[in-house]
Amino acid sequence: MSGSNLSDAHPLRGAPSVASSDQPLGLTVHSLPTPAEAVDASTRRTRSGRFKMLLVVLVCAAPVVASYFTYYVVRPEGRRVFGELVQPQRPLPDLAAVDLQGKPANLRTLKGQWLLVSVGDATCNAACERNLYLQRQLRETLGKEKDRVDWVWLVTGQAPVAAALRPALKDATVLRVDEAQLAQWLAPAAGQALPDHLYVVDPMGNWMMRLPAHLDAAGAAKAKRDIDRLLRASASWDNAGR
Repeated sequence: MSGSNLSDAHPLRGAPSVASSDQPLGLTVHSLPTPAEAVDASTRRTRSGRFKMLLVVLVCAAPVVASYFTYYVVRPEGRRVFGELVQPQRPLPDLAAVDLQGKPANLRTLKGQWLLVSVGDATCNAACERNLYLQRQLRETLGKEKDRVDWVWLVTGQAPVAAALRPALKDATVLRVDEAQLAQWLAPAAGQALPDHLYVVDPMGNWMMRLPAHLDAAGAAKAKRDIDRLLRASASWDNAGR
């Protein structure tokens, strides 16, 4: 029959053998680390983490370190420091205080600004008044940089601050503190008393400079040069305000 040649066609003719295409699965067996290897890997990760943390701290501290290095070591313009540098620096203490309105405060709240500090009994004798005047004048002569500096009067004793003196203190920070506790932070030069000096505190809260005792107008001009250089050296990381 004409259709008899169809009997030679087979639906699977020419198809590849299923059996011939089968391949065994390849399995790779990974061994677990030994306890010693696991501990070693953990130690390396810990060391790496500590190194990265130290690197971050160094990067953050670099501007501060550079500014202090410039001021203390390089000393721009080759000038000597008029004030006496305090080594080691002493951080602001956790010391209770009271403001002129009788509200409680703490010395650590002063952190965040350069501080020009004087100390005096509330009765404020002539030497005390001279220091307050020089503090105000030093700050005013800083021009546009004056907002980076607070002038602070730390009052000792129990007497009230004279009413006649209060108008002159409108731009000052005035806090009454315990003199014995304050003496554990600030210290005068040998043979001098605590109220004889002006003290400089950096924005990180460290007392870092003591100006010479019994400062006069000529000495104040030299002190201003010190403060100007401190402000320039810290310009990259210190801004006005807390």
